[in-house]
Amino acid sequence: MTQDVEMKDHPTPSHSVSSAVPSTLQHLKEIASLIETGSYSKEVRRIARAVRLSIALRKKLTASVVSAFLDYILVPGSEAHSRLTAYVPKEDDHEMEVDTATSALQAPSKHLLPELEIYCYLLMLLFLIDQKRYNEAKACSSASIVRLKNLNRRTVDVLASRLYFYYSYSYELTGDLAEIRGNLLALHRIATLRRDELGQETLLNLLLRNYLHYNLYDQAEKLRSKAPRFEAHSNQQFCRYLFYLGKIRTIQLEYTDAKESLLQAARKAPVAARGFRIQCNKWAILVRLLLGEIPERTIFMQKGMEKALRPYFELTNAVRIGDLELFRNVAEKFSATFSTDRTHNLIVRLRHNVIRTGLRNISISYSRISLADVAQKLRLNSTNPVADAESIVAKAIRDGAIDATLDHASGWMVSKETGDIYSTNEPQIAFNSRIAFCLNMHNEAVRALRFPPNTHKEKESAEKRRERQQQEQELAKHIAEEDDDDF
Repeated sequence: MTQDVEMKDHPTPSHSVSSAVPSTLQHLKEIASLIETGSYSKEVRRIARAVRLSIALRKKLTASVVSAFLDYILVPGSEAHSRLTAYVPKEDDHEMEVDTATSALQAPSKHLLPELEIYCYLLMLLFLIDQKRYNEAKACSSASIVRLKNLNRRTVDVLASRLYFYYSYSYELTGDLAEIRGNLLALHRIATLRRDELGQETLLNLLLRNYLHYNLYDQAEKLRSKAPRFEAHSNQQFCRYLFYLGKIRTIQLEYTDAKESLLQAARKAPVAARGFRIQCNKWAILVRLLLGEIPERTIFMQKGMEKALRPYFELTNAVRIGDLELFRNVAEKFSATFSTDRTHNLIVRLRHNVIRTGLRNISISYSRISLADVAQKLRLNSTNPVADAESIVAKAIRDGAIDATLDHASGWMVSKETGDIYSTNEPQIAFNSRIAFCLNMHNEAVRALRFPPNTHKEKESAEKRRERQQQEQELAKHIAEEDDDDF
């Protein structure tokens, strides 16, 4: 029994540390090997896979792991090694000794590839941002951007696009986003000259985000309209672009285009990007309300979004009923949420839609009603509610929102009989929009397919050759039969 107890006491805490740390470090070394292979073989997909694997290891990064990895990759005493190791905090001597012993056992070979150096910058940025050391992250990202400007390699483009994102993100976290706008424009120009399409996508989205952060919608639209467009290389960047485009179109009162962009962004976004999908749905709900549509209840009941979309659900309910007083109460109750989401201006625009919806319900319910009763039912709180109700009814009749006439002398609103909606063109328009949506989805799915190069041409030529040979054989047989008949 004594020996059993003694055997249990032998393992020390250092053994658990040494078994835990090398696992993450070993993963990072495998990722470095993957980047090295992709660099030599010019395969960008390998480097993209390495970036995805690094994001998965993000939560496991510690100071000791990062320090050991930098010693493994970079030459000690080099400029990059000195700069990056300065950001690593010094931990207790015991853990550092374990890391040094582990790295010494691996007998690392030093790599001088630019891709690995840029990857070290990216890894350090992830570590600093997760540790909430934003000022040091700013300095590290700025140094990485200076290094990137001197590299013109297509295998660096995937790593560069991630660095551009975290460069902007680190400055956004410290509230200094306006400082790097000129630098982002210069980087976008460099990426255009180098035909780095992934970098152009990323930098265009970062510039649009920069402009929209300071409500510079006109400048954002000018940049977007003049920036070169090409087939999207990254689904994430394309989703962001659609979201920013939807916001710009919403502010410019182009609600139909905004709705299409926002819904497409929410549909294409990954399931894991819950925060992004919530923002897309918030703006899409408001745009649909501004268009006079009522979003389906299932939109508000999506998994993980019920709480975030609750203010917009109550707002939609107020617009659907057409109750102006309920609309005011909801707007005041969730004013802090709407201000945080930067949708308060759109909520102000919705007031007119609430009045129009209430007026439409009144015109359906009453064949004739006085303007005083209309003002009372709409709950117009003004000095002269009857005059306001008269102008609102006149504008709604002129816009075609209601089918009624206005009797100015008697002060009545007389509604006309509601006709059959199927005798109008509305069902045809709705059916046409659904067909267009299905065709567009089919075309996008076909474009997303990947085929080996020149397979289609080779297949066609082989088929044509076969058909030609078959026709020649049939013709020869036919000629032979005719010759036999002649004899």
